Amino acid sequence: MPATPEPPPPAPPKPPGPVRRVPWLATLASGLAVLLAGGPVTAVVQGVSWIGYALAAVAVVVAAGLLLHRFGAIVTVLGQCVGVLLVVTIFFGDGALLGFLPGPAALGHFGALLGGAGQQIDASTAPVAATPEILFLVTAAFGLLTVGVYGAAVVARAPAAAGVPLLAVFAVPAALADQLLPWWAMAGAAAGFGLLLVAAGGLHSQLTGGTALVAGAVVVALGIGLVTPFIGTAGRFASGGGSGPTGSIGLTPFAALRGQLEQSTPAQLFEVRGLTHPTYLRALTLRQYVPDKGWEATRPAPGIPLPGPVQQQPDVPGDFVDVDITNLNFRDYWLPLYGEPIDVADLPETQWLYDAASGTGYTGRPRQEDGWRQRAVLPTPSMQQLRAAQGIDGVGLEYLDTTGVDPRVGQIAKEVIGNAGPGFDRVFALQNWFAGPGSQFTYSLQTAPGSGDDALVEFLTTGKTGYCEQFASAMAVMLRTVGVPSRVAIGFTAGVDEGDHRTISTSDAHAWVEAWFPGIGWTAFDPTPLTDGRRIDPPYVEEAEAELASQESAPADEAPAPEPLSGDDQAPEPASPEPTQPDAAPSVESPGVDIPVWPFVAALLAVVIALVPAAMRIRDRRRRLAAVAGGGPEAAGAGWDELLAESTDRGADTPPSDTVRAAARRLVREHHLEPDAQQALRQVIGAVEASWYGGTHPRAGELDEPVRAVAAGIAAGSALSLRGRLLPRSVVQRARDRRAEARASGGGRSEAVTSR
Repeated sequence: MPATPEPPPPAPPKPPGPVRRVPWLATLASGLAVLLAGGPVTAVVQGVSWIGYALAAVAVVVAAGLLLHRFGAIVTVLGQCVGVLLVVTIFFGDGALLGFLPGPAALGHFGALLGGAGQQIDASTAPVAATPEILFLVTAAFGLLTVGVYGAAVVARAPAAAGVPLLAVFAVPAALADQLLPWWAMAGAAAGFGLLLVAAGGLHSQLTGGTALVAGAVVVALGIGLVTPFIGTAGRFASGGGSGPTGSIGLTPFAALRGQLEQSTPAQLFEVRGLTHPTYLRALTLRQYVPDKGWEATRPAPGIPLPGPVQQQPDVPGDFVDVDITNLNFRDYWLPLYGEPIDVADLPETQWLYDAASGTGYTGRPRQEDGWRQRAVLPTPSMQQLRAAQGIDGVGLEYLDTTGVDPRVGQIAKEVIGNAGPGFDRVFALQNWFAGPGSQFTYSLQTAPGSGDDALVEFLTTGKTGYCEQFASAMAVMLRTVGVPSRVAIGFTAGVDEGDHRTISTSDAHAWVEAWFPGIGWTAFDPTPLTDGRRIDPPYVEEAEAELASQESAPADEAPAPEPLSGDDQAPEPASPEPTQPDAAPSVESPGVDIPVWPFVAALLAVVIALVPAAMRIRDRRRRLAAVAGGGPEAAGAGWDELLAESTDRGADTPPSDTVRAAARRLVREHHLEPDAQQALRQVIGAVEASWYGGTHPRAGELDEPVRAVAAGIAAGSALSLRGRLLPRSVVQRARDRRAEARASGGGRSEAVTSR
């Protein structure tokens, strides 16, 4: 009978496919990098409410990346985008299905929010209000940018390419900000990108160098920030400098003003029709004085949209005019206007605003309009009306702020006004001191050199030479010291009369003083001793000059003898009140009083996370050495594990197949142990073999010195790299292979060696 053939052996089972490891470290680093790079948003959005929205969007993208990574790149990225959509729907989705599903109504509302955000950005200056439109834009942008960073760093495994979306989240708000970025913004962005490079493994074998490079970049950023103390960009409101537009004033108004005056060939800027008499054309006003720096431009408050009516006809004495301004060559952030504007026309919609408090028309980006029409009142109060208007009603205390002003300035102002009455008489006394017939001051674009003393005091006492900036700055500060609210105005004088119009050029750029009178408002005074015909003397100044001339020409016995005030009769020097500036108008160069805390917390958290492996290694070393010192059954194994860990940290792995003596020979060879260390290693080997195979365990303290001697020999023979200190290989490998080693050997490395 033929033999029955044996059945074929069963096919071996297919090996399981590779398990996708969850890149939790790289994913978390992606989200943290986006948040750190988004620091400049604090300069373009008011308040801190946007941080919560941004954090929610980033957290959802990170969570989706961790949960969906096992399903592949396409599913993960799609899931993240859906997560961003759900976040904006929950926060902003009017008409959402079930409160979180984006239906047609919600999607339509998203389009309206996006369009409104664009209009608000175009028509406002930074920082913009945290409206629902702006918060929607911030939430969506942070979410989608996190998806992009995740895709580059984790999916494509090209963390360096993630610098592109990170640059977007950093550079876009930085370009829109009108103030210099504080140091923590640059340091945070550098730390976030560096953390992403290291965590995503993009540097591989260059991890040590990359870590050092990142640390160096952060240190440099911090160092530069502490020295400057600002770094970054001045954004849309930065001065154009010498290469900028001819008429540019920007947020460095005095530098641009001087640049216009120094032009060898003046450029025509405006043609003005309808002006009834010469008057100043105001571009902007300055209310904040910083000692040793001068007057600084501040952001206007949220204003009234132009074109359109600005105010009802003000109840102040003056001439009603309709002015037509043709723009020839002026491009700037500011819209020059005359007097008290009532209505402004012929401007593009949603581009310009008017801040009534500062008397300034402005836009978010430099613009050059063809022209505009203006209805206004040109105030022409009489001298007696100004004298009757006393006090500070109707104006903020910031216009009396003299914080940091040298006391000698106030003393000089008191000496100048003498026994002049309050209000107008003090203002005229100071103007006449600067620009009157007996003035000792000289107009020149070249200021007198200083001697290291207070710049304002030097100008008032020894220099006495300068151009309109010095004169307007000095008089405005002095007025505040004698109780008169004041500010500096920058713009243009009346220009040249051409018959049917006036032509204003760069040579007419000018600065003057505006003093506050209750019931009348801001009134112009010019302390600059101009002799080229550009000076404007309003009727109230001409009246005061005529009155002074008549008093000086009267017989000496009829002239009242001025007596210096003393005691309670002296003009009181007002205390320097705390400025009550609007929240929307902080100083452009103010040293970062609104620094948020979250970047520092995030950076601290990143540092703590980075130090966790090193802390675990220190804990293991202390635990093992304590067991060695205590003696007993665990002492020998703990000492041997510590020596193997020291070797592993320095890149010398010990195969599990090695016996104790083979592993010891490897230690000697890999780390070039000296004879003393080798002798100590023999003692350790003897103790280990006696404990494991003979049941004789070291006494307390017996093995402590040999183990420490061998560890010191390993350290002397093989230097520990920066990577070895921050990411000890013994800790990393143990965390990585914990489950596999547990299944294979049922315990730690020492038991594997023991069984051989």
